[in-house]
Amino acid sequence: MPDHTFFQPRGAWVGDIIPFQHDGDLALFYLYEERSDPKPGTPWHLVTTRDLVHFDDEGLAFEHGTTDDPDFNVYTGSIVQQGNTFHLFYTGQNPRHLGSDGLPLQLVMHATSSDGMTSWTRHPEHTFGASAGYESADWRDPFVFRDEAAGVWRMLIAARHTDGPERRRGVIAQCISTDLVTWEPVEPFWDPRRYIAHECPEVFQWGDWWYLVYSEFSEGFTTRYRMARSLDGPWQVPEFDSIDGRAFYASKTAELNGRRFFFGWIASKEDSRDDGAWQWAGTLSVLEARQNADGTLAFGFAAETRESFSEAVTTTFAGRPSGDPLVLAAPDGYTALLSDQETPAAFRASVTLDIEHGTTECGLLLRSSGDGDASYIVRLEPKRNRMVFDRWPRRRTGDGQWEISGDVPFLIELERPCDLAPGRHRLDVIVENDLCVVNLDDRTTLSTRIYDHTGGRIGVFVGEGSVTAHHFEVSARPDRSPASDADSAMTRSDRQYA
Repeated sequence: MPDHTFFQPRGAWVGDIIPFQHDGDLALFYLYEERSDPKPGTPWHLVTTRDLVHFDDEGLAFEHGTTDDPDFNVYTGSIVQQGNTFHLFYTGQNPRHLGSDGLPLQLVMHATSSDGMTSWTRHPEHTFGASAGYESADWRDPFVFRDEAAGVWRMLIAARHTDGPERRRGVIAQCISTDLVTWEPVEPFWDPRRYIAHECPEVFQWGDWWYLVYSEFSEGFTTRYRMARSLDGPWQVPEFDSIDGRAFYASKTAELNGRRFFFGWIASKEDSRDDGAWQWAGTLSVLEARQNADGTLAFGFAAETRESFSEAVTTTFAGRPSGDPLVLAAPDGYTALLSDQETPAAFRASVTLDIEHGTTECGLLLRSSGDGDASYIVRLEPKRNRMVFDRWPRRRTGDGQWEISGDVPFLIELERPCDLAPGRHRLDVIVENDLCVVNLDDRTTLSTRIYDHTGGRIGVFVGEGSVTAHHFEVSARPDRSPASDADSAMTRSDRQYA
């Protein structure tokens, strides 16, 4: 079985993930994005895992319709099981089918399976569009769950009101059913009148709390959560309400053995360069949520992910082992300490930073030049209680000093609020080729792409203050034989015909 930190199908990209736990497997259905021209219809593909380390690419799971069908594009939805029957609800869209607002119509559609999700039967007679008062072009991402207390099935739908300010019409609409066939529109599930849309909505219960998860499609592009003691609310805004930053989107969740995992995609960038615009779809990434005593959630790597980097990478700093405390002090300046070796293309780095009171900034340099001047930067800013991702050099428009984008505080949209009180804080970083995910204190995560610097050293730095780095470790996945690597590049369908 192929092992990855991040999964991506060969020659394509991962769009919204629809996770479903079944018989100890995590079935991760996803929107399969080819980025070809002319644009083909969008189907669902499937990847499965039991341990979050080994992934099996199962290939096509639910085909899109023809160019004349209302589901030429099969967009995001959900799956529920009733007895031996699996019910798949999804968004059908065809750019040639326009709604009353002149935009491509979005419809909720239904399919069932009685053979363990191997094949699906469509039920076009169960299709329905937006209810009165909602825009016909925004009626998507149906999430179905059982409300045992009320004895009904509930469906949450990403929708928009037909009235109000253009970018404040977003609403999570709601329908109910007793048979998973006939759906009755009822009052909205959540109606804050704040965003353009709340994509990929879902709810789940964990202990005494209910959680509402959605992806903000408005001023920012990020997945957020709210919490309440009941499905009727009121929904509370936690202090740190986002799961990750700009690059990690459309996250949906699944429970496995009492643990809750969030599955999203890390967006790619145009032309595979740092200055490229963010694109829709990317590479699958998994975070584990942990429930704090007050009900709020913390996010980090699953233990299985961390432990898969089991091979130590020799790393020294000016000849000293990385495990020794590294003390850096620059009361009114800046200093950095770089490793003697370059890091591999894929690695995990972890370090505990003991930050002294009054320190302005400190953190890690990734893929750095030998003098530390050109690198990616994970910067902790205690005075602002934030973690940011940065790089140097920045975008250039010319060779003059004034023609370098040095007048911005960090890479736009790559900022995470966090608690940076003086004392010890743990940074955990996974780099795999052009992907980088940073976690602080097993609580705050920031994902991004790194294209332009393809190699270099790792380092620690401090600006206007003092920091001591403890237990600095760099590790990699164990080497595999060339035969194993070749097999890893093949999907299950490839192996069937190999």
